[in-house]
Amino acid sequence: MIELDQAYIDRLIPPRRAESDKNDYGRVLCVCGCVGYTGAAYFAAQGAVRMGSGVVTLAVPEQAWPTLVVKLNEPVVRPVPGGADGTLSADALPSLLALAEKADAMLIGCGLGRSAGVEAVVSGLLRQAACPIVLDADGINAVAAHKNILRQTAKPVILTPHAGEFARLSGMRTPSAEELAAFACEMRCVLLYKGHRTQIYTPDGTAYRNHSGNPGMAKGGSGDVLAGMLVSLCGQGLRAEDAACAAAWLHGRAGDYAANAYSEYGMTPGDMLGQLAVLLRRYNTKEW
Repeated sequence: MIELDQAYIDRLIPPRRAESDKNDYGRVLCVCGCVGYTGAAYFAAQGAVRMGSGVVTLAVPEQAWPTLVVKLNEPVVRPVPGGADGTLSADALPSLLALAEKADAMLIGCGLGRSAGVEAVVSGLLRQAACPIVLDADGINAVAAHKNILRQTAKPVILTPHAGEFARLSGMRTPSAEELAAFACEMRCVLLYKGHRTQIYTPDGTAYRNHSGNPGMAKGGSGDVLAGMLVSLCGQGLRAEDAACAAAWLHGRAGDYAANAYSEYGMTPGDMLGQLAVLLRRYNTKEW
């Protein structure tokens, strides 16, 4: 198993070109949020912004749009059809596929909630979208009953489950490293298994382990920040496994910065976003 550290991650993060514009740094689509879970969508979109995406579009059920459009300045917030419960309606699929055509990578799941409409949308996007996909949280829950759909996608899929989500997906509550590796190979996906020492497995059997991070990150919203960072790196052109490794390590390191500044008890996912910006100064083209 490859142990991730600063030197390894530094080799993955490309320098920015002196002459460039927003189109050089990826357009990402975040399909996230529902009524009652707008915070998850907020943190995912901001994670993508802070990680350096050129353009971030957040697609949300129309009922959640008024809340998010006033909370977010940098991302473009698009309303799509929602059901009576405030989650995505199956009727949202055509609009989302149209948005996905312009995306270099897509995140599905943070705060989506659970409903028949969500399941239909997630399945449709996995089958039809032509860009790399990060599947997180309720996106994973939406395919738990028919996981073989993960083998039918045209582009790479990165799964980011915690233990509970992985148990619903696989039936394994305390999987071994060998079982996690076998799952990634069988489903032909990159598996980022979140935990005290996050592990990453690829379809070819390569495994990585992350050592950054601390207990202060065990708060709602932290995983949404990670998902946004991950889709951002995919949209900027990193290979799926490299994006997963870089996002996991940088996410944990931003958490360490936040704990140092505010304490493990007092730090928040919002603090992690701010500290991520500080951490990324090491990749500046020059000192300012």
